[in-house]
Amino acid sequence: MRIELTVGDVANGGWCVARHEGRVVFVRHTLPGERVIAEITEETARFLRADAVEILEPSPDRVAPRCPYSGPGRCGGCDWQHASLDAQRRLKADVVAEQLRRLAGIDWKVVVEEVPGAPDGLGWRTRVQFAADRDGALGLRRHRSHDIEHVDACPIAHPAVEAVGAETLTWPGAASVEVVASSGGDSAVIVEPAPRRRVTVPDVDAAVLLDEGKRGTRALDGRASLVERVGDREFRVTASGFWQVHPGAAATLLGAVLELGRPQPGEWALDLYCGAGLFAAGLAEAVGSEGAVLGVESEAQAVQDARLNLRDLPQADVERGRVEEALDRLDIQRADLVVADPPRAGLGRPVVERVAALEAPRIVYVSCDPATLARDIAWFAPYGYRLAELRAYDQYPMTHHVECVALLTKDSI
Repeated sequence: MRIELTVGDVANGGWCVARHEGRVVFVRHTLPGERVIAEITEETARFLRADAVEILEPSPDRVAPRCPYSGPGRCGGCDWQHASLDAQRRLKADVVAEQLRRLAGIDWKVVVEEVPGAPDGLGWRTRVQFAADRDGALGLRRHRSHDIEHVDACPIAHPAVEAVGAETLTWPGAASVEVVASSGGDSAVIVEPAPRRRVTVPDVDAAVLLDEGKRGTRALDGRASLVERVGDREFRVTASGFWQVHPGAAATLLGAVLELGRPQPGEWALDLYCGAGLFAAGLAEAVGSEGAVLGVESEAQAVQDARLNLRDLPQADVERGRVEEALDRLDIQRADLVVADPPRAGLGRPVVERVAALEAPRIVYVSCDPATLARDIAWFAPYGYRLAELRAYDQYPMTHHVECVALLTKDSI
């Protein structure tokens, strides 16, 4: 069914909000203020989802998509190919501000900053996961679908990812193929086999790893880890592990964490969800030999990476475990500074309560989800913490995602 809509404000997740016969309609491929013909793609008891398939009155922020696979019913990887970069950042700022207002009761002026390394918003994604069809041809998933949009190239993929040429090859027996390029010049391909099928790997100029599910990844050709460089420091990261996908993100976020957190010589700092040790390394250098840093991470391979990356910093240690369990097991009762970079689900109430009990004067919260960030800020409030500063970064151009670094400070009583 197609309906005519006048589009309102942006919503979290790459949608804009409209109304039809009293019902909320979440619309993709449009911009605030546009009048469009929209095709209903999903109906629930509470709202409709739709794609704008014809633009009757375009926004002045509308531009021609840079990707030929972008649009209604096509690749679901990008949300804002049809918006100028300035407009994308304003939309993301509006989303962050709305989440803070709605979930935390905070009115905050948000500005989303550019991350160096992708001035046109393209060629930034250093990790791309392609889906494979039964014949081994690669593509990207369509929005809210298991259907595959076959692509010859992805405009937001980093040039080093595209240089592998995975999309131009066939991968019989694969369910997915992930291509990773590091700032140190390494590249790797991680192949996930389809159920009960044997993978045939074509010749590629990259390390090849096989994803063996719960057993982890196994190197078939080349090294299982990559080198990432931030400033004058190198980090060894397992190819299948976590690292920021924008080439300028690691340095940008580390700078923001250190600037907002202000670690001082001799202080005791915690780096929760520490991954491969990016923030722990910066914190350890700042607190010096008289201070100490404890990283906490639940993923075994990341713990191994972090310990390797921090081996020249004796004041830094890494403990494996869930955050609240590890803090209790080690009887951590206080901290001068807490840095937390949780997954998209956020800290959650149990971790908020355990971290608040440390009574750290400063908490730096790195978040890739404005909704869970705002929720957790609200949960910190009864413990005397307030939002003191917030930085927002356009770390994922052309998509709805935005990265935030928030400083929470404890009220003095």
